[in-house]
Amino acid sequence: MKPQSPHPPFTAHAATPGRSSSPRSGAPSLAGRPFAGRSLAALIAFLAVAGSAAPARAEVDVVATVPALAALAKEVGGKAVRVRVLALPTQDPHFVDAKPSLVLELNKADLLIAIGLDLEVGWLPTLLTGARNPAIQRGANGYLDCSTYVPILDAPREKLDRSMGDIHPGGNPHYLYNPRGASGCAAGIAGRLAAIDPGRAGEYRANLKSFEERLHAREAAWRKELAPYKGQSVVSYHRSWTYLIDWIGLRSAGELEPKPGIPPSPRHVAQVIAAAKSAGAKVILQEAFYPDRTAKLVAAKIGATVVAPAGGPDVRAGQSYFDYMDKVVSSLAKALGR
Repeated sequence: MKPQSPHPPFTAHAATPGRSSSPRSGAPSLAGRPFAGRSLAALIAFLAVAGSAAPARAEVDVVATVPALAALAKEVGGKAVRVRVLALPTQDPHFVDAKPSLVLELNKADLLIAIGLDLEVGWLPTLLTGARNPAIQRGANGYLDCSTYVPILDAPREKLDRSMGDIHPGGNPHYLYNPRGASGCAAGIAGRLAAIDPGRAGEYRANLKSFEERLHAREAAWRKELAPYKGQSVVSYHRSWTYLIDWIGLRSAGELEPKPGIPPSPRHVAQVIAAAKSAGAKVILQEAFYPDRTAKLVAAKIGATVVAPAGGPDVRAGQSYFDYMDKVVSSLAKALGR
């Protein structure tokens, strides 16, 4: 069930009580020995100091399925988390090789963050089975489906079958191209980290607040940069830009794929060219991991520019969600302004 608000309250969970400190039956006692004097007092004092200085737990191991989610986890988790990502920004997230190295990453994870809506259905279940980590299986506290924190577009109302292409039954999973989707996901991540690691709930809450303040300011700047082009038409390769088109107020002149996941056909491309010319489309949007031959052909026919960013931030190189969206927005604004 989806929460009523994209910013669910943090849930405090009581820490699991530790084992009894009573000595085991038959265990040797320090009482009555010379050690029980000043040495015992010094030992107790040392243990008290060491115990108070030790953190509640080590870094939380977080694995995200796609780069943008990994970037958000870094923002919210800060120094308290270690974040790794399964899909590269150069890979189509619908098709990721289930490599043994990814199984090992999941085996060590405390929290798995997924896009959901069956985006990862072709490869994530296999990895989860191989990982043998009950903490992050679907339904466990260590499995977070971020789609439950985001308003979803393109949810099909008719009965689906394979002839309709790769349509996601729950709706369009590419919601992170809208900053508001990123905000909802960040709130969900913060709440789940607080549940897993309650000793640092305040830290996660503070990180979330800082992120949301920066995101609000940056979103206003992005909207201002793209405001002059509101109402203009664009063509996309795959139906992955729906959320950005809706957020900015652009119009879709169609997709190069005749159906989601189906390669462009000559007949369909001719129809898109006609529709794009009629709409005055100046831009063709597609992620860089898709073949660009058809996009370049159509762009040449209609006098448009191909805008092809990576599939997400390069978190391994230190790129943030803000860095990535800066590039997407500036590239799109430049192309629309030609």
